[in-house]
Amino acid sequence: MKKIFVSTLVAIAAFAAAGSAQAYSVFFGEDLNDSEDVPLASIPKSAAAETQFKAKLVGVGTENFEAKDTDAGGPLPINFAGFGGGNLVATLSAGGAVAEVASGATNTFGRYSIPSASSKKFWEVNAGGTGFTVSFDQQIAAFGFYGVDIGDFGGKVSVELLNESDVVLSTQNVNNSVGVDGSTAGSVLYFGLIASNDNETFRKVRFKTTFNADDFFAFDNFTIAELRQVQPVPEPGSLALVAAALLGLSLARRRA
Repeated sequence: MKKIFVSTLVAIAAFAAAGSAQAYSVFFGEDLNDSEDVPLASIPKSAAAETQFKAKLVGVGTENFEAKDTDAGGPLPINFAGFGGGNLVATLSAGGAVAEVASGATNTFGRYSIPSASSKKFWEVNAGGTGFTVSFDQQIAAFGFYGVDIGDFGGKVSVELLNESDVVLSTQNVNNSVGVDGSTAGSVLYFGLIASNDNETFRKVRFKTTFNADDFFAFDNFTIAELRQVQPVPEPGSLALVAAALLGLSLARRRA
């Protein structure tokens, strides 16, 4: 019994120490395709990542671009649901435009909307350009999106999180599969991140793309949340109380 209590205390202490230095929670899933003309009929891995991401949030909204004008470029304002019925405003900068294809089809280059069977529009970006930025009217704690046809010609994507002074707080690499000569055309991924505390919240997300100026990426279904919309997790102090209680119980049993 003594060994069990000691092991439990060690585990809780380690968990509490880790909790005091938490980082962003990252969610990622990818479904591979190899066709520029046929969209994926199902995206189980990407959809699972989105589900896990949203399960950590409350009352959030998602922008699917269906109500935006085709060919509309930045600056493009987007409204999201905030905490307690409030409103969050995001603005997409120059560097992309709203594209449209028929439901269940691609643009013949591997890009399409999510879910393909029932939607038409997405945000399209030149992979070799300067990328684009999403700016927010207040501190944001969570951001998620779908990416389509990313990396089929060797391109990579990363997202930079910036504060109101444009200082980079963190750079998160999106671990998309890197194709060769279109070998992963039409693939779909989902990427989301959630801040663990107020110090990790951000005011801008800057997308950085690499490699081929003749390649384009598609993004869809942006989801954002403020810190009050993030499901609470146990604080290190709470874990310390549990450890203290277990220690007291262990000592009481030894005296008995």
